[in-house]
Amino acid sequence: MIEIHFQHKEDAKRLYGFLQQLLEYESFANYTLHYEDSHIVQCRYTEETCYVEGQKAFFQWVKKSLCQFMLTVKLNDWLRHILATHYHYRDEEEQQQIIDIVHSVLEGKLEELTVFLPEMKIKDYLSNLINDWFEEHSRLFSFDSFTTFRLRNFFNELRKYVELSLDEYKMEQEYQMFIQTLREFIMNREPKLKQLHLLFSDVITFFNEQFEEIKRGDLTKMVDRRLLINHPVYIDSITIAPLLSIAPSRIYLYTDDPDQPIVRTIRNIFEERIISRPLASIEEYRKQYGASFDKKV
Repeated sequence: MIEIHFQHKEDAKRLYGFLQQLLEYESFANYTLHYEDSHIVQCRYTEETCYVEGQKAFFQWVKKSLCQFMLTVKLNDWLRHILATHYHYRDEEEQQQIIDIVHSVLEGKLEELTVFLPEMKIKDYLSNLINDWFEEHSRLFSFDSFTTFRLRNFFNELRKYVELSLDEYKMEQEYQMFIQTLREFIMNREPKLKQLHLLFSDVITFFNEQFEEIKRGDLTKMVDRRLLINHPVYIDSITIAPLLSIAPSRIYLYTDDPDQPIVRTIRNIFEERIISRPLASIEEYRKQYGASFDKKV
């Protein structure tokens, strides 16, 4: 039998429920659970012959399940505590948005952020610490002692991920405010062109409704100077400023990389005005409207 002790009964209750779900899913007939005095979870191996291999498998299951519990249940608790205690973020919705970023960083999904931190193999790290504990304490696992004394370095590293994710969250909030400001700018603006075609190749090229290229000098003359005065840092004077100034009713984007940042920004500003097409679709329009694209495609 293995006993897992908790200081807080809510944690004991959550672990008990978590292990019950695992047992139902994995169908271990020889494993049973007991929920003692609201602070202790007991895990038993009931095979009468007590085969050594069976006991080893049972211990491995308990250790693996504890690690899963920490990763899927307690990790978010720890992240919320760090956000509230160290960074004074207590709003649950804000916390969850930042926590989602932390998970993405930990899982390596945000490569542009992971380069700033050493790789943290969180599952392997926790598994090794749990194994070390059981080698020293055999059948008794004090959850709160473990987190207090064994996870100090882990929490220090986790804070680095929280801090990086918090910076990313703030930048995203600023970006969304910036996008909303630009949406409001074009909301009641009279379109200078009904349609505009943007070709994303080696450079970004503008074409009017007749698929005639709009030269850079002409685009510069169209730019509303208030944009550059009010948003000198954020406004891209080459692409975004002309688009906002022209405020076309429909924008056709020709690109094979719809996820690049500039395309994302244009889509976020103009929303339903955007129609995306692959670069290859330019050819049919070239045939229809002449040689305007020949030098660009």
